[in-house]
Amino acid sequence: MFRLSQFLADLENPAPTGPRRDPPGPVVIWNLIRRCNLVCKHCYSISTDKDFPGELSGDEINAVMDDLKRFRVPVLILSGGEPLLRPDLFAIADRAKKMGFYVGLSTNGTLIDAAMSARIAATGFDYVGVSIDGIGAVHDRFRGQAGAFDAALRGLALCRARGVKVGLRFTMTEDNALNLPAILALMEQEGLTKFYLSHLNYAGRGDRNRADDAVFATTRRAMELLFETALGHVQAGREREFVTGNNDADGAFLYLWVRTRFPQHAPALFAKLERWGGNASGVNVANIDNLGNVHPDTMWWSHTLGNVKKRPFSELWTDLGDPLLAGLKQRPRPVGGRCAACRFLGLCNGNTRVRALKLSGDPWAEDPGCYLTDAEIGLNPNQRAAE
Repeated sequence: MFRLSQFLADLENPAPTGPRRDPPGPVVIWNLIRRCNLVCKHCYSISTDKDFPGELSGDEINAVMDDLKRFRVPVLILSGGEPLLRPDLFAIADRAKKMGFYVGLSTNGTLIDAAMSARIAATGFDYVGVSIDGIGAVHDRFRGQAGAFDAALRGLALCRARGVKVGLRFTMTEDNALNLPAILALMEQEGLTKFYLSHLNYAGRGDRNRADDAVFATTRRAMELLFETALGHVQAGREREFVTGNNDADGAFLYLWVRTRFPQHAPALFAKLERWGGNASGVNVANIDNLGNVHPDTMWWSHTLGNVKKRPFSELWTDLGDPLLAGLKQRPRPVGGRCAACRFLGLCNGNTRVRALKLSGDPWAEDPGCYLTDAEIGLNPNQRAAE
C-alpha cells in the first residue's frame, strides 16, 4: 500500500530519512467467507450468493489468531465475499480486538442498517472500508444490483454517525475512471477522511508506447488528480488520508511529479521512497482465504503456500522452500525485462508480480501494468531495440 498523504505531508514538514524498518509481522487480509450478496465485475475471489463448503470454523479461526499473535502480526483486515454475512463475524472481531490486533473491516456496505452499524461500533473496528465503483448507476452496474450505491451510502452514514472511522475504496478501471473526480467530491460530501484507490490494469498493452496508450494515459491523469487533491488537503491542514494499491509505480510517478513541481524536495522524497521499498507481497502483506489457504497477497489465489488447517501460518510464511515466496522475499527481486533495467527498481520492488504472471506465464517478467515510459525509467533505447 502506497501512503500518498504521508509522503506529501513530508513536503510541507520535512523530516530526516531514517533507516528502513519492516513491521514485526505481515498485515493479514483474511477472507473469512466467500459468500457475497453482490456479483461484482472485478471480484478477485469470484464470490456469489451461496455457501462454500470447507470454510474455517470458529475454533479453527481462533487457533490461527493465536498463531498470528505469537508471530507478531499487527493488523487483521477481515474481508470476504461479504464478511457481514458470516454469523460469527463479531465474535471473531471482538476476540481479535481483545488480543490487541488492529482490526479493519472490508465490506460492500449494503447490509449495514441501524442495528448492524451499532454492532460495528460496539465491536470497535479500527477502520471500515466501503467499496464504491462509481456514482449511482455506474456503481450498481459494477456490483450487479440496482440500489447498491444508495445502500452503501446509507451504511457509510450510519457508521460515521456512530463515530466509526469509515473510508471509500475505489477500484479504477477504464469503465469507471471518469467517475474519480465525483467520488473524491463524494468523500468530502460524506465527511470521510480516508480514500483508497486500487489499480486494476491487466490489459498490459502499449509495450513500446506507454505515453500514448489509453489505459496508461488514464492512470497517469488519475494519479495526477489524486496528487493535486491530496496536496491541497495537506496545505489546507485538513486531516485526510489518501492511499493507493496494486501498482507500485505510483511511488516513482510521485517522485517524477514532485521533481517537476517542487524540485528542491525531490532528493529527500527519493530517499524516503527507497526506504518505503515498494511492493510487499510475500513480505509485509499476506492473505488467508476462506478455506485456510495462505497466499502471498489477495491477488495471488492462483498460488497457495499451504493451508492453516495442516500447518501454522507462521511456518508457511517463513518456509523458503517455496520458490515463489523465496523470490518475493529476495531484494532485489529476480525480475526481468523493463523492471530489471528500471532505475526505480529500489522504489517499487518490481511492482505487481501476479500481473506479470497472468499475462506472460512468468512471475518474474516485467510488470505489464507499469505506466511509466521507457525514458522515465531510464531504459536505454538500444536495450529495447535489442529485445
